[in-house]
Amino acid sequence: MAAERSYEIRVVGAHESILGDWYHALLRMKWSTLLAAILAAFLALNMLFALAFTWSGGVMHMRARSFEDAFYFSAQTMGTIGYGAMYPESRAANLIVVAESYVSLLMTALSTGLVFTKFSRPAGRVAFSKQATISLMDGKPTLSFRLGNERRSTILEGAITVSLARTIRTAEGMTFYRLLDLKLARNHSPAIARSWTVLHTIDEASPLFGATPESLENEDAELLVSLVGTDDTSYQPVHARHTYEHPAIVWGHRHVDILTEDPDGSLTLDLRKFHDVMPMSATADFPYPRANAK
Repeated sequence: MAAERSYEIRVVGAHESILGDWYHALLRMKWSTLLAAILAAFLALNMLFALAFTWSGGVMHMRARSFEDAFYFSAQTMGTIGYGAMYPESRAANLIVVAESYVSLLMTALSTGLVFTKFSRPAGRVAFSKQATISLMDGKPTLSFRLGNERRSTILEGAITVSLARTIRTAEGMTFYRLLDLKLARNHSPAIARSWTVLHTIDEASPLFGATPESLENEDAELLVSLVGTDDTSYQPVHARHTYEHPAIVWGHRHVDILTEDPDGSLTLDLRKFHDVMPMSATADFPYPRANAK
């Protein structure tokens, strides 16, 4: 599968919200990165207030100008621990404690909100086949790919849309980025479990009619796949997206069968072959160029 490219678009003239951007950036972080950022913020604030306590003094049982003792006292204050071994006795120290208590309240509320929001966000685990294929099905050229739910739960009322994005030049010589929807054999499933094969028949009404690997490459074409549904365990919405760039569309191949019937009549779903493809029969009258799977 070709690696998906990352397009960097410079936006000019858009209204930006600094706080909103930071909030969404933190939510998009990995758990390890977010927790490390929260820890770093608390340590930085404790060090800042420790410097203030070191400068002002006025904390009982704190060694003179001891940053270590001041840091420990700051951590106890911000964590509302209050062992009592050290406590403020001067006006300056008490004012710093008041300021740190207020900052601690805000930091605790912000970090708790971030962790709760990130924890409660629905995170679907949907697998897409590494390649999409174009092959004959019932004598008709058909685009197909697989998707499946990687969790043990089921995605209810799954709805999928597939669009072809291509770059074209108009008769006037203008570059135009066009997004065309593909009509699917079935764009809705009442329940998505481990595997669902999505099909699009390439007929005269299809945006892919007459396309070749070369034409898709020249147009920088790619397939944009979007899936929405509801997880039957958490009853939260599930969203998944995937992109098939033109090198990931394999011509003259089809996906290997993964569902087989055992001698005792039971069915076996072999997910080890989920991404595997195989060439069509050499005798198949395939009207499009063939290409080897990568």
